[in-house]
Amino acid sequence: MKNLVNPPDAARAIFGFRDTGYSVKMAAADIIDNSIAAGATEINISIDLLADGRKIVCFGDNGEGMNADGVWKAMRYGSPERVNRQSLGKFGLGLKTASSSVCKRFSLISRQVPDQPLAKLTWDLDHVANQNDWEMLREPVTADEQDSFEALCGDTGTLVVWEKCDRILSKDYEQGSKEKAAIKRMSESLAKHISLVFHRFLDKDDARERNIEIRVDGEPVGPWNPFYPSRSDQVLAERMQHIVVEMPDGNEDVATIKAWILPHRNDMTKEEEATCARISNRAQGFYVYREGRLIQDGGWLDVFGPPEPHTSLLRIEFDFGHTLDEAFRIDVKKSRILFHPDLEEGLRKLLQPVYREAGQRYRRTNRDGANAKQTVDHSSANKSIAGTGNTAKPQVASVDPITQTAEISNNHGPKIRIKTPIQNDVSPDALHVEAVTTITSGHLWEPSLRSPGATDHIPGVRLNKHHDFYQKIYQRAAANGYAVEGMDLLLWAFAMAEQNNTNPELEPIFEDIREEISSNLRKLLRNVPDPEAAELAENEED
Repeated sequence: MKNLVNPPDAARAIFGFRDTGYSVKMAAADIIDNSIAAGATEINISIDLLADGRKIVCFGDNGEGMNADGVWKAMRYGSPERVNRQSLGKFGLGLKTASSSVCKRFSLISRQVPDQPLAKLTWDLDHVANQNDWEMLREPVTADEQDSFEALCGDTGTLVVWEKCDRILSKDYEQGSKEKAAIKRMSESLAKHISLVFHRFLDKDDARERNIEIRVDGEPVGPWNPFYPSRSDQVLAERMQHIVVEMPDGNEDVATIKAWILPHRNDMTKEEEATCARISNRAQGFYVYREGRLIQDGGWLDVFGPPEPHTSLLRIEFDFGHTLDEAFRIDVKKSRILFHPDLEEGLRKLLQPVYREAGQRYRRTNRDGANAKQTVDHSSANKSIAGTGNTAKPQVASVDPITQTAEISNNHGPKIRIKTPIQNDVSPDALHVEAVTTITSGHLWEPSLRSPGATDHIPGVRLNKHHDFYQKIYQRAAANGYAVEGMDLLLWAFAMAEQNNTNPELEPIFEDIREEISSNLRKLLRNVPDPEAAELAENEED
């Protein structure tokens, strides 16, 4: 018996490819991917609404371009794999499926050198349906297309032209002002999407990717970084930022991860919130990058539950390269990935502390309002510690505030190099114990080295004002000096025991201990309410 070749029905298949789930913005991003893969440094997009109601979209780039054979291969459904596997293109379908999701006719026009004739091929879905065959149109380049190529590409490069754009708007409009306004809104929305998806390429100060200029209707698109790094805190320790991922064939590769907690909207101006941070429930979660290009913005990918307001400040930056495509089962639109259940569990464990910390920071506004008049006096503990010189603690040899490291002598010997918070210019009255709002780990306390100037640092402890124990226990105990002093001394003693018995190998173990204690305290206090303003007022009167 002979094997049988069973080609797909041309009309049914080519129209079926229209419904692969692209939006106009996703489709445009796929075309831009091809331009970046071709080495373009400038990409121009024009969206024209003609007097007769036709809508034409052109994408022009100054990349390496193609000859006639290259155009033929690029227009094939399932075009050959690129030599450079780091390319943003993946399946050889993007140009065709993206274009046909928006329009019923699209052309590819290109050349590699200025004196080469322009090569052009066109897919017209209606023509394919009429012929019921995979027949492309080989038509001459029109004068309008020649002008568009010169305006959007220059001497060499590639031009993609979308015509018969029946899906570019979400609904049909009669010709007139409403249709023009809808096209304008679509253009603005597209520019906003591009500014996010390709922000690493658009940002001249971001050295991770090469610089590219993109214009929509002549207007340059600026980068929008969803992590707002100038105001946000990156709260995942450096040693936790590399994740080894096992692929289906058993090989391993590394993905990288960072966790950003954005400032609360009450700590920003309205303009800053709207243009720089864009805080919302939908915007929280994973921002996944493949080869520097954003493929998913927001959502917890089953690592945590559905988005909720208390974690709206948390955004996770997750990066991987093309070598991990199979591990993450990336889809044809490059808009969605799937985590293996084992990876989900690992990410859940890794991110749980920062997930909780983000929730705590969100709640802090209400707490700060309720506790604005309430202060906890830590001076008694500072006096007791200063007056007791024979306690066991490390001796500080030198500190480096830039790297936040120090050389100390402790029970493990001299010249022990540790990584620890280092503070200069600390108030002498808070040198040993101080409550702060800048601890990002979620821990109740952390050891530190502190100085009233810039030298002669001594060991101390910082307390996390945002931890439930501080909010719910310390605040209630504020009127009882002995209770506050007792808790202060206990946590200072814990910090000294850690610094006096640590070394680079033991640092992660002590950090895990602080994490476990802080987490258990948070769980134990879950059903204890925050103190009411009236309750704090009573403490003040006492």
